[in-house]
Amino acid sequence: GGPNVSTAMAVREQHGHDESMHTCTPPDAVVWPQAVGQVQELAALCYRCRVPMVPFGTGTGLEGGVNAVQGGICFDLSRMDTIAELSLEDFSVAVEPGVTRKALNSHLRDTGLWFPVGTVGASAASGEAMAPGVAWGQGAA
Repeated sequence: GGPNVSTAMAVREQHGHDESMHTCTPPDAVVWPQAVGQVQELAALCYRCRVPMVPFGTGTGLEGGVNAVQGGICFDLSRMDTIAELSLEDFSVAVEPGVTRKALNSHLRDTGLWFPVGTVGASAASGEAMAPGVAWGQGAA
């Protein structure tokens, strides 16, 4: 509740579009989970009530994936922004879905490593397989 849930139209509209050409289709509510357990509980509740779930990172997608075309609850994952583990030996990093490319690169600054494009969460969520992913490594589930 409180600061972790909103039904305000301005907030819903902000979460109902990305950088694509698609018109805004806002969700019925926006929630900001801050831990995996909260995501699991919210997802189970949505499943039981047959309410669509729409994940939201930064809204920079180009495919309209954040548009809530059937209503539902938007899960804004931006507050889940912990960089949990970095292994320089195998060039891997474990991050929460709200970690941005800028934040990750700031964390990596003194290591000589960098994440070249996009948002980290979106890349992992979509199994992104583009040229930079092939050249620099790719997310693994």
